[in-house]
Amino acid sequence: MGKVILVTGASRGIGKSIVEAILNTSDDAVVYGVARSEAPLKEIKQRYGDRFFYVVGDVTDGVVLKTLVDDAVKGHGKIDSVVANAGVIEPIQNVNNIVVDQWKKLFDINFFSGVSLVGIALSYLKETHGNIVFVSSDASDTYFDCLGAYGSSKAALNHFAMTVAKDEKSVKAISVAPGIVDTQMQGVLRDNTAMPDEALRSFANLKSESKLDDCSVSATVYAKLVLNGIPDQLNGKYVSYNDESLKTFQT
Repeated sequence: MGKVILVTGASRGIGKSIVEAILNTSDDAVVYGVARSEAPLKEIKQRYGDRFFYVVGDVTDGVVLKTLVDDAVKGHGKIDSVVANAGVIEPIQNVNNIVVDQWKKLFDINFFSGVSLVGIALSYLKETHGNIVFVSSDASDTYFDCLGAYGSSKAALNHFAMTVAKDEKSVKAISVAPGIVDTQMQGVLRDNTAMPDEALRSFANLKSESKLDDCSVSATVYAKLVLNGIPDQLNGKYVSYNDESLKTFQT
């Protein structure tokens, strides 16, 4: 039997591309995905048939995540890898305009859903000496105007990857930034009015000057990490998708 892999935020953007990259790279891999929107999940199911299964729901709901894990174990008897991809970028706020409840909601999606999924799936990952890949961001260690909530949630993911790697020796974990990708998040940034004009122009220019990567570029790296396994020297690390240390995973 091939690898059995869980992917959160599987219906669009990088998450969808990761699902496609996994299934296109390996003929016998199976993916279980979760997202709130069922229509795009159905489309993936129609393309890949019995190699893709899904749960519709919010990743902040522990019941939804447990259903995802239980379905994989009941359907295929194991879990080899997890890709914690689900994330949002709002609130986009200057520190002078913080709305704490909005930050908490973002952290529930971007950070605590990953923590929860690891907690639920870890016993199965230990059995397979599995891999956990967190989708991070350049914003985790670089300042961007008004992206304090987003960046700090991704920084928390980086540290959690290190924690998992140190606490549980039978499982490997890594946090990988996907670069600047042409996703819905970039559209949200371009349409935002909270940012200074200079920052807005910089995001607009990325689109107009075709400097945004297609989702498939970084998705290839994520897919190969969960299919081939995280190298020992990268266990617990935070790196960018185009880092030299990931060269063998990039094509």
